[in-house]
Amino acid sequence: MLAYRHQFHAGNFADVFKHALLVRLLLALRRKDKPFVYLDTHAGSGRYDLEHPWARKNAEFRDGIARIFERDDVPQLAAPYLEAVRAENADRRLRYYPGSPRIARKFMRPGDRAVLSDLNKKDCAELEKLFARDRQVTVRPIDGYQSLKAHLPPKERRGLVLIDSSFDRANEFGRLADALQTAHQRWATGVYALWFPLMEPAAMQSFEHRIVGSGIRRILWLDLRLGVGYEAGKLGGCGMIVVNPPYGFAAEAAPLLDWLKRVLAPAGKGGARCRVLVGE
Repeated sequence: MLAYRHQFHAGNFADVFKHALLVRLLLALRRKDKPFVYLDTHAGSGRYDLEHPWARKNAEFRDGIARIFERDDVPQLAAPYLEAVRAENADRRLRYYPGSPRIARKFMRPGDRAVLSDLNKKDCAELEKLFARDRQVTVRPIDGYQSLKAHLPPKERRGLVLIDSSFDRANEFGRLADALQTAHQRWATGVYALWFPLMEPAAMQSFEHRIVGSGIRRILWLDLRLGVGYEAGKLGGCGMIVVNPPYGFAAEAAPLLDWLKRVLAPAGKGGARCRVLVGE
């Protein structure tokens, strides 16, 4: 388990990994004229002040977003994500980091909509304030896994579900695998993105086995490792499972992750993978 409150970790390497991939998925959905829904099961507060004492305690953003914020050699695959972050900082000085709801909103068109859920009352209040006058965004103070049952299948029949659990409870990998299987039974054609921390090998092997044995097809496994081994309570790498990846997403993700590894991992260390976990 991880001791987790996102304000402490905002803008870290895991956020950069997760949100850079999220933007590529959203851009892929935009290629068709039909509207889509974005469902965020663990939405958080939506925007984080990097000068807040919690954010500055470990200053994890310094080894994450701060490493790329001012670069002028950012590849085109990462540019839309970085533009979304820069848009939160009017004076071009890094202070605020947008969470997944804020990033996703920047890539929604007039006909698209978002459903944001979080069980934390304070985070929901912040979300409601952030999107108070936005008719395309709905905030629900509900457990993220219950949100899957409440909002799937969506009326649009197209969309993306981001499941980004805090992993602060025991057996979260099992809970995540069960949630994916249940959600997929309700809506088999949706795109699902599941973020997870890289933990001890036995836990990862068990999780992978559960996902492969679910019967779900078309699954990608992506991960980013910083070159340090697993240490209890610390995050040395993270991953994402993508179900029903849009056409061309894997071809974009592989070079994007390779660039992130070179920028974010210590020199000569780390690794990144984009592999087919389950085929057609």
